[in-house]
Amino acid sequence: MRRLWAAVAASSMAVVGAVAVIGLNSTASAATGGTGTGYLSTVGAQLVDATGTKVRLTGLNWFGMETDNKTFHGLWARPWRDHIDQMASLGYNTIRVPFSEDALKPGAQANSVDGYSNPDLVGLTPLQILDKVVDYAGSKGMRILLDRHRPTSAGQSALWYVPATPESAWISNWQMLARHYAGNTTVIGADLHNEPHADGTDPNGTGACWGCGDVNRDWRLAAERAGNAILDANPNWLIVVEGVSCPSGGNANAWDDIPDEPCGWWGGNLSKAGQFPVRLNKPNKLVYSAHEYANSVYHQAWFDDPSFPDNLPAVWDQFWGYLQKQNIAPVLIGEFGSTLQNPQDVRWLQKLMQYMGTGVTGMNFTYWSWNPNSGDTGGIVGDDWKTVNQQKQSILQPYLIPPAGGTGPTGSASASRSASPSTSASPSASVSPSASKSPSNPPPTGGCTATVKIDNAWQGGFQASVTVKNTGSAAVNPWTATFAVPSGVTLQSGWNATVTQSGTTFTAAAPSWAPSLAAGASVTIGFTANGPSSPAPSGVKLNGATCS
Repeated sequence: MRRLWAAVAASSMAVVGAVAVIGLNSTASAATGGTGTGYLSTVGAQLVDATGTKVRLTGLNWFGMETDNKTFHGLWARPWRDHIDQMASLGYNTIRVPFSEDALKPGAQANSVDGYSNPDLVGLTPLQILDKVVDYAGSKGMRILLDRHRPTSAGQSALWYVPATPESAWISNWQMLARHYAGNTTVIGADLHNEPHADGTDPNGTGACWGCGDVNRDWRLAAERAGNAILDANPNWLIVVEGVSCPSGGNANAWDDIPDEPCGWWGGNLSKAGQFPVRLNKPNKLVYSAHEYANSVYHQAWFDDPSFPDNLPAVWDQFWGYLQKQNIAPVLIGEFGSTLQNPQDVRWLQKLMQYMGTGVTGMNFTYWSWNPNSGDTGGIVGDDWKTVNQQKQSILQPYLIPPAGGTGPTGSASASRSASPSTSASPSASVSPSASKSPSNPPPTGGCTATVKIDNAWQGGFQASVTVKNTGSAAVNPWTATFAVPSGVTLQSGWNATVTQSGTTFTAAAPSWAPSLAAGASVTIGFTANGPSSPAPSGVKLNGATCS
């Protein structure tokens, strides 16, 4: 979860053939696309893979392992593979995994796992469940970033250590994980400690500072100690270092005569990193990370600026954006999110995504969160852990770089992870010369209606959604929708269905987690494409029946 600088915030929670089919039989040696090949390193402010190809992480957070449950949330709601399938189909190429030391202790037990939906997880330790998620995510070309979110499951801490988890244990656990995943290119690195922040008030602050020189409070020095120890255990990992909230480590005191320093979100202030950089023995493994949230999460002064949201880039430049713009190091926005119920939050998110940029040279990010049970932000999926929040997804979609190929143990083939009868490839965007609906799919009894919307357009491409409603008297199972696009339009990505292209026809087949479209129910199929957005897609059909 995220926290902010103010003390009162302690109560606030936080072309054809251009798109590859995402399958289960990709080999590690052939891994390409959104997350690249092999381990990642940095060149200036750019992430690159083992071949020197530019890479951008566009992912999300899947939390739970940092809580008393000690494993991913949502395992009570649906099969664990289905979560990952859907993430990949939506275009997320990285999963940031929060954990606490409690999940790593001997005898730790995962709970809240539904034995009917996830029988293969029953009785496994938290680390064993994580191993399975790493293996399967890697087979889909995704990457995993581990995030030490809390020193214990009881809650976050301003400093990287607490009495129950001293610095020595923090470093030792990180070295254990680095060795455990050595040789597995799916796991790319360590987000050392989540949201270091100020505690107490100036001039007597007791929280995490940056560049103050106090060995017990200077987060920059601690990050160097832990980062270099991890690189000794696994020299291939990225070391992700978050910011603080107030560089002094103390909150501003409105009642004294000391000038207040600029303070930001917990973990979101890297304003001193240029002056006091993190010094690693392998400098090309350093990634800085910041957290950024909306007004609904906590009210910050910059939300009151009359020029909002046009004032925000200057705020971001000051706190962390300069590191990327000056080519000092890559920046990962490790957490950002909102329910988007407040229109101001929508403008904030749109501005932030625009600021981070498109394509592989944009800033890396992991959205908070996949989970719907994040109280102040909600999730990409709703309370049923399946239905996609289209408002959020439509804003994020143009910036996503879908996973492609497979990663995993160095030199090994992910094909060895054969698909069981209960495992299916994720719904994905692909281009096929022979894509067509199955003739066995029954047409809806009574017809259908369709609405087509161009959600966003830019030079050379667009994003659209097609909403199809079954107006018949019976469910359509499985459902397939088709529609026509103008000549010259080529599919890039799709979500909420397996979207394919044959000539000027797009076909959207039902995903494995929602094969049936009930009578009176609707489904919204989203996609991005290259080419003109006008005229809009037309001629929508549901299982062969023309929709009005």
